[in-house]
Amino acid sequence: MRTNDAIHLGLLLLAFAVAYLVPFELLLLVYVVLGPAHYFTEISWLHDRSYFLPHRGIAIVLVVLAIVAALIENASWFGFAMWIALVGCAMLAATKSAVESMVLLMVAIGLAAIMYANGASFAVAGILIPTLVHVSLFTLVFMTLGAWRSSSLTQAMLVVAYLVAITVILLAPPTAEIRIPSFAQAAREYFGNVGPALSRLFGIPGLALDTRLTSLLAFVYSYHYLNWFIKADVIRWADIPRSRLALVAAASAGSTALYFYDYAFGFTVLLALSLTHILLEFPLNSLALRQLGGAIQIGVVGLVRHGVAGTAPARSTAAKTAKRRKQA
Repeated sequence: MRTNDAIHLGLLLLAFAVAYLVPFELLLLVYVVLGPAHYFTEISWLHDRSYFLPHRGIAIVLVVLAIVAALIENASWFGFAMWIALVGCAMLAATKSAVESMVLLMVAIGLAAIMYANGASFAVAGILIPTLVHVSLFTLVFMTLGAWRSSSLTQAMLVVAYLVAITVILLAPPTAEIRIPSFAQAAREYFGNVGPALSRLFGIPGLALDTRLTSLLAFVYSYHYLNWFIKADVIRWADIPRSRLALVAAASAGSTALYFYDYAFGFTVLLALSLTHILLEFPLNSLALRQLGGAIQIGVVGLVRHGVAGTAPARSTAAKTAKRRKQA
C-alpha cells in the first residue's frame, strides 16, 4: 500500500470513528472550520481549469445564481434553481453534440414535470442535491473513477471501506451523548430538513436528524473535506502562487471567524460560499458521471466479449467430441 493510500484510509477511519463518538459536534465543526478552506481552495483549482466549461464567463452566472439561491426562502423555488443549474452544467460540460444536449434537455424536462406533479419534490431535490448528493454520491463517483483509472486494488478497497462505514452507521447507529448542546442545536437548525427530505424521498415516515442521520452526515461531510485535502499531490490544487494561497487562507479563516462572531450571519455567508462552490463544481460532476458511465460500459462490453471468447473453445470442443462419438 502506498503511503498516500495508507493516509487516505487512516483519515477515512478517523472520520468514521469521530462521527460515531461525537456526531453532532463533528458535523458543525467540520462544516464551519474545514468547509471554507475546501470551498476557496476548490474554487481556485476550478478557476485554473476554466471550471470545465466551454467559456469561463459562464461561471459568473453560476456565482450570481448561487448567491441569489442562498437568499431564497421558498424551498421549492430553491430546489428548482439547483435543478436548473445542474441540468445546464451537464448540457455544457458533459454532452458532445447538439443531439445529446437535446436528449438530456428532454429527459430533464420530463423529470422536472414529474417533480412538479409530486408537490414538494423540488423542495426535496433542493435539500438533498447540495447535501447528501454533493458530499456523498459525487464523492463516491470520484473515488470509483479514480480507482478505475489507476487500476488500483487499494483504491478499490477504499471505495469498499467508504460504503462499509456508511452501512455500519445506518445498521448499527451510535448511541453517542450530546457533549456540547449549543453545537447540537445549531446542527439541528441547519441540517434538520435533511431527515424530512429523505422521509419523503424513500417513503419512510418519521425520519429526523437523530443520532443515526447526524452520524451519517458528520462522516460524509468530514470525509468529503478530508478527501479533497489529501489529494493535493494528485490534482495539484495547492500549486498556486503564494499570494493567492495566502488570500485563500485568510478568506477561509475569516469565514470561520465570522461564524463564531455572529453565527446567524456567518451561516448565511457559509451557505452562499457552499452553494457557490457546489454550482461551480456541477460541470465537473457532470463530466465525471459521463466518464464513469463510459467506464461501466467498457467493463460490461469487456465481460461480454470475455464470456463469448470463453464459451467459443468449449463449443468447439463439444462439437469435436460429438463428431468423434458419431464416428465411433
